Amino acid sequence: PRQPAKTLWYDRPRYVYLEFCVEDSTDVKVVIEDHRLVFSCKNADGVEFYNEIDLYARVNSKDSREKRSDRSITCFMRKWKEKVAWPRITKENIKPAWLSVDFDNWRDWEGDEEVERAMVEQYAEV
Repeated sequence: PRQPAKTLWYDRPRYVYLEFCVEDSTDVKVVIEDHRLVFSCKNADGVEFYNEIDLYARVNSKDSREKRSDRSITCFMRKWKEKVAWPRITKENIKPAWLSVDFDNWRDWEGDEEVERAMVEQYAEV
């Protein structure tokens, strides 16, 4: 049986970030559409994970990507309307049990664009 992966998210001026916390993931599939993200993978024990998120607002699916590490899979999606804060990641105002805000990465936006640019470039190099 499939189960949702524990997911962290945070908001930035130009991108919105999602981190699916699955260690040693295999068969990772990420489909990013303008209004939806679908994620699936397996872990080392063969457990299947599946998350589907109807997004709060439109993203530019062509300028979105993901990066896998041993601990998680991080997706970053370019906002269609930049510098508009997302109060939540989901379209509906409900919070699934598996979804939480990544407070370690959640900061005020003041002067944050330089930081964000550096982060995106760092991801792009991997």
